[in-house]
Amino acid sequence: MASTIAAQVTTPGQQAPVTPTLLYGVHHTARPTWKLQETVRFYRDVLGLPIVHAISAKGWGPEEHPDFLHFFFGSGNDSTIAFFYYIGTDCPERMRAEDSWLYRSVHTAWRVETRDELLAWKDRLEAQDYKVLQVRHELIESIYVTDPNGYMVEFTWQLRPMNPHDAQDAALTIQAALESEAAMAAAGRRLADIDTVWRRKAGLVAALLTEGSAS
Repeated sequence: MASTIAAQVTTPGQQAPVTPTLLYGVHHTARPTWKLQETVRFYRDVLGLPIVHAISAKGWGPEEHPDFLHFFFGSGNDSTIAFFYYIGTDCPERMRAEDSWLYRSVHTAWRVETRDELLAWKDRLEAQDYKVLQVRHELIESIYVTDPNGYMVEFTWQLRPMNPHDAQDAALTIQAALESEAAMAAAGRRLADIDTVWRRKAGLVAALLTEGSAS
């Protein structure tokens, strides 16, 4: 299914037609790796994803750019997960904090269609002695495993389709966060907790309900 974003281009004295700009889902995600053998083993041999494409290049762009391999694993529905292996370089120190919440927030979630499939992935990984975390949060249930680079990999099953109520709730949440951050900045302070956002969101919801009952 494509996601459509309307783009408007105008010229003096003339209004151009609206041209739809389409997205068709994720083509690939990409991460750096300094562990070629371990990465290939995990994604190809443990997860069973085929290697479908590889680029080998003598640097790109700036002179200091190292030679590299850019290789892709097929991950279903024409999507891929890709890695850059930078030849002859060492992992920067800032990339080594594999146990930090910030490092682990950068991840890719791969969709499965049923809960049985999710549990089958869990069994497959645990059978090969990988530690798997299983979590249900709101409308998805997921399992998490860490790859040899310290990246978190998520497999997720969506319990139900997203609907207009989810979109409205999300809009209210983001609006509340933006307004809370702006209010704190105006007071020379920094937004420091989610409770502030929740309180502002409660006010937005109350206003919306009052408006609805009056109309």
